[in-house]
Amino acid sequence: MTKRNRNREKKKKKPDPRQVHKKKTVFLSQVNQNLKMVKMRCNFPSLMDCWRKLFSILRRSVFFAVIVFGGFSALTFKKPKDRGDSSDPEASDKDQNSGENVPEESGEPFSVVCHGAPAEAGRGTAESSREPAAEPGGRPSGEEEEEEEEDEDEEFDSREYRVAETDELYCEYDSTWETEKTNSETMRDRERPRMSNYKFNRFRNAAKDMQNYRRNYPEKSWIIRQRMQQDDKPNLSFYLGLRPSSPDGVFIKDFHNHWYGQYDQLEYVHSYIQWLFPLQEPGLNYEARELTKEEIEDFLKNSTAKKNLLESYKLMLDFYGIQLLDEKTGKVNRAPNWRERFLNLNRHTHNNLRITRILKCLGTLGFAHYQAPLVHFFLKETLVHKQLENVKDSVLSYFMFGVLDKTKRRDLIRFAYLNYDRKEEFVWCPKQIQRIWSRQARDQSVL
Repeated sequence: MTKRNRNREKKKKKPDPRQVHKKKTVFLSQVNQNLKMVKMRCNFPSLMDCWRKLFSILRRSVFFAVIVFGGFSALTFKKPKDRGDSSDPEASDKDQNSGENVPEESGEPFSVVCHGAPAEAGRGTAESSREPAAEPGGRPSGEEEEEEEEDEDEEFDSREYRVAETDELYCEYDSTWETEKTNSETMRDRERPRMSNYKFNRFRNAAKDMQNYRRNYPEKSWIIRQRMQQDDKPNLSFYLGLRPSSPDGVFIKDFHNHWYGQYDQLEYVHSYIQWLFPLQEPGLNYEARELTKEEIEDFLKNSTAKKNLLESYKLMLDFYGIQLLDEKTGKVNRAPNWRERFLNLNRHTHNNLRITRILKCLGTLGFAHYQAPLVHFFLKETLVHKQLENVKDSVLSYFMFGVLDKTKRRDLIRFAYLNYDRKEEFVWCPKQIQRIWSRQARDQSVL
């Protein structure tokens, strides 16, 4: 027999199964003995019992603390006032002519107990209800302020704008409407019905973000102060031409002179938008810095910075196929190349976030009177002319509620409702307001 045949015979032989089973049994018995010895030496089960008892105690204490402090906050914390929302048309006209930031109402006629309100609702309410914070942009004082408050009380006291918290489309983050006082015990026992509607839930999430903006970011100021200790006022320095943007290394004049009309560059570069339109909130470019309160005050006093901001606004309007017709009122219209630019805007929906940032920046840095004309333009294009289908939801959920002037914001919502095709699906204002507007529209049609 050759060597090759011997190897084949060895491969054909199979191991005895009894021997294999015996080896497995011996191995498993040795493992079990070793485990028993470890348990006896370490007393492992007793340690696990101790950890379980400690975890259960911590869980019960945390649960008890959440119940106690949650109930306390629901009883005591009140909704803080928004900045902006000036309801006096004369006051808003003055702000438009001066080009300053439009402040919101100094106070609401009702002190509303808001159950389930956001965390920022509990901060600084006591001081803000006594004395409104002085915003850059100026407010009337003395007799003019008293007359303005009387006009606001007359307009805000109208039953047309009061809504109940039990309204099925009531949003606790939307301060556009006056909220009727309700019995706190009744509201705790009987919670208002929640809409299981995708549009309403999306609007509610957006309203929380826009309310935080209108209230001047009550929770983020201390974080921004900490970040700005190393580099003081970089956004103002950029707009004064003292430093370039980062990481692109482009100065403000170079943006205006060399980026105007460069649509591919404006579309696909994403690091410049936070420098052109800074906010008090972070963005995707981690090398950009958020605005501070002190930076905003100095920006509003500097004519060069505001002039450069206006040029940045024109740069982006041209990119979106829009032109600024009147620098005093902020009126806008379609640009000659609007068809091409609308197609790009409808295709690249990340520009919706950019426009929201632009609207917020305009309201913060002295051009709040530009907000309403731009939002009205987008409402007209999306609802009346049926353009920009992919922009419509952002216009209704974000753009409208970025307008600081409360009176203009109400007018924009009313325009949106009256021009919305399926009014039963309109979720951006309470049902009670919708019924009033529908009744007024029917009465006007009859006349």
